Amino acid sequence: MHLLALLASTRMLSSSSLFGNSIISTRKSVIPIGATTTNCHRSFRFKSVAFLKPSISVSDGAKNSSVLLDSLRILEWDKLCDSVASFAGTPLGRQATKDQLWSLNQTYEDSMRLLGETNAAVEILKHGGCSLDFHTLDVLLVKSAIQNVRRGLPVDGSEALAVLVLLQFADNLKLGLTTAIKEDEEWYTRFMPLSEVIMGFVINRSLVKLIQQVIDEDGSVKDSASPNLKRLRGQLLMLERKVYQLIESLIRKEANETSSPEVTNINGRWCIRSVEDQPRSIKGLLLASGSGLGSIVEPLAAVPLNDELQQARSLVAKAEEDVLLKLTEKDIEDVENLLKSTIRLDVCKARASHSISFGGTCPDLFIAEDADGYFTTETHLSRSRTSKESFTFDCKRKWILYLPKAYHPLLLQQHRQKLQKAKKDVSSATAEIRRRRLQGENLNERVESDMHLSSLKMQVTKLEENPPVPVNFFIGWKTRVLVITGPNTGGKTICLKTVGLAATMAKSGLHVLSSEPVHIPWFDSVFADIGDEQSLSQSLSTFSGHLKQISAIQAHATSQSLVLLDEVGAGTNPIEGAALGMSLLESFAESGALLTISTTHHGELKTLKYSNAAFENSCMEFDEENLQPTYKILWGVPGRSNAISIAERLGLPSIVLDKARELYGAASAEINEVIIDMEKSKQDFQEHIHEVRHHLMLSRDLHKKLLIARKKITEHETSERYRKMQEITEAASMARMILNKKVRQARASTPIQPSQTPTEDHRQPSLPINSLPVSSEGNVNTSSPSEKSAKKLTSDAKTDIPKVGDTVSVYSLRKQATVLKVEPLKEEILVQAGNMKLKLKLSDLRT
Repeated sequence: MHLLALLASTRMLSSSSLFGNSIISTRKSVIPIGATTTNCHRSFRFKSVAFLKPSISVSDGAKNSSVLLDSLRILEWDKLCDSVASFAGTPLGRQATKDQLWSLNQTYEDSMRLLGETNAAVEILKHGGCSLDFHTLDVLLVKSAIQNVRRGLPVDGSEALAVLVLLQFADNLKLGLTTAIKEDEEWYTRFMPLSEVIMGFVINRSLVKLIQQVIDEDGSVKDSASPNLKRLRGQLLMLERKVYQLIESLIRKEANETSSPEVTNINGRWCIRSVEDQPRSIKGLLLASGSGLGSIVEPLAAVPLNDELQQARSLVAKAEEDVLLKLTEKDIEDVENLLKSTIRLDVCKARASHSISFGGTCPDLFIAEDADGYFTTETHLSRSRTSKESFTFDCKRKWILYLPKAYHPLLLQQHRQKLQKAKKDVSSATAEIRRRRLQGENLNERVESDMHLSSLKMQVTKLEENPPVPVNFFIGWKTRVLVITGPNTGGKTICLKTVGLAATMAKSGLHVLSSEPVHIPWFDSVFADIGDEQSLSQSLSTFSGHLKQISAIQAHATSQSLVLLDEVGAGTNPIEGAALGMSLLESFAESGALLTISTTHHGELKTLKYSNAAFENSCMEFDEENLQPTYKILWGVPGRSNAISIAERLGLPSIVLDKARELYGAASAEINEVIIDMEKSKQDFQEHIHEVRHHLMLSRDLHKKLLIARKKITEHETSERYRKMQEITEAASMARMILNKKVRQARASTPIQPSQTPTEDHRQPSLPINSLPVSSEGNVNTSSPSEKSAKKLTSDAKTDIPKVGDTVSVYSLRKQATVLKVEPLKEEILVQAGNMKLKLKLSDLRT
């Protein structure tokens, strides 16, 4: 146990050397919350860089003690950390993810900041406009380049190319975020705090340009990097060509029908290799020989040229080094900060990808409320520093632990891996059958292959139909201890581990694997005593191992801790074990952890609920008909172990089972019957609740649909009214325009007599008064011919009134119209001319 704790603490301490001492060496190098570096134009604000914090040793306090590390080991936290880290895209990101998750000293603010980063990364991944794919980056080469620059050493071409890729990736990521913000400014807020990190990238464009000028795509230095390098490489190429030609000429002279020597290069020197051990006439230095392997000879004529070639290569290497040294003259601080930010983003992306992959939900994390309100971090820290004896628990604090349909992350991962493997086996078997049929397999082999494929498909179907069963937890603030009872292999231990992992995940910035919103208090530590803690090296039995672990838990648990106890009081005499278990649970309820969850088979522990309001009972449901557990929790009901029923399912003889039931006693059987009735009532109640919720959901959907329908009807009515008004307005406007046009045309076609004024230059000859027409009254009739014609039409209309349906001619429009309505008293009629309906005087028309 202590060895595992020491290994875990050593593993955490190794995170301090993530980038080497030259980059991150001590805790002092970590930028505090809200602080900025002195060189503001080259750095950006870090809320906190969790993965850069040096991990702490076992002796740094209760949170980092061996009992806490043992609890995390029991919960298989290391496996979950490996699962989350596998979603990181870089080696340093994977290691930083593990280090951050294994950091055991997060405060409430740290947890909330980590959850905020995870939420932002989820939003970025779902948006898709900003790529967080870090697989193209070689951060190890970038780290090596930074270390070489710090030491004053030149970087090689591959390291410079890795730095260039990092700078270009950061530039593209920043450009993608800028584009998203231009489309909608809300994205900046939704991506916080990661948007602040990305927008704070400082891209050294002069370094980018310099690397592109001197480094080729394969990581080699370009000829154009410097004139000296280009000249030396040209000389080297000429020397190599000269030596090669010399060696070839010697080979042509030496070649015969039996064998021909070959040109080879040994450590940069051009030589001749002969396949067979035969005497040669070429004079030179024998570099290697062997029986049946031939010999390698460097001709004497080629020795001076090979020496020159070696010197030329040295000069070229020196020229390349001079070019690469120019890269180290650039300020590397921006690249260093960029590397840190990239790894931080990779860690956030790993947490977010794990949530998206397994369907996680961001937990509503809060500090439990006391009588005066919510705990603040300062209050929590001050109380944690206070001695346990002087601290009294306030029973008025209010909180809830709500985990609806929560999955055990490792079980869910294991099921997914099995399902993927089964589907892969089906695909492989299908491809194999197709290949065999193309090759013409016999009938027996075909039947056997089909049966194998059918069994594989049945396995896939079975896995799809039997996914892991989620658990539901709802614990109110009045409950300090939850006692879970039920049969063996019923899922009690899985429930404990699910709650413990969910609390630790929320504290570490991970989303909880639940299909609905989660409400969970912030626990400073999660302690667990689960499984067989027998230790042969320390001469401890199972019972002693449990007691030692529980004693350590009691010593280190605070009022903000979660304690998980499996089979409390087991491993000894049932009566003494039950008494000890009751005493332990009452101790935790009075002055122990915020919440204690315990499983047990002792019936006495089930009765604590009826004497202490801080206790609550629950049990694992058991299917009596099929004699199988359902892995579901029934709340408020004490469970039964169902040992005899399980033994019957496992095939124990009936004689043994009948004797066991007889020894069990009638009183116990009656108690079990009462519990069975309670379980059935609870199940019926749960079914009714489910039915009520279903109908409530349907009624809400119907109400929502009705509101939508009413809104659509109102909108349609408004739009129709507006459309009709528009049509009427347009028709009236058109009619008015046509009428005005016709009136103007009618006036233009009627001759008008010029007025007789004395000022006119061309006067008309005046007629004598007696020559003008005189009316019957003796007055002079001065009406114009048009007025006379109008009066004549009027007199004709009075004598001839049209009827409904008659066709009349509208004088002003010069159109035919149909009479719709006649009002003789008003001397008006309603006519329709085309699409227009007009109300006219009788004097305005003629039949």
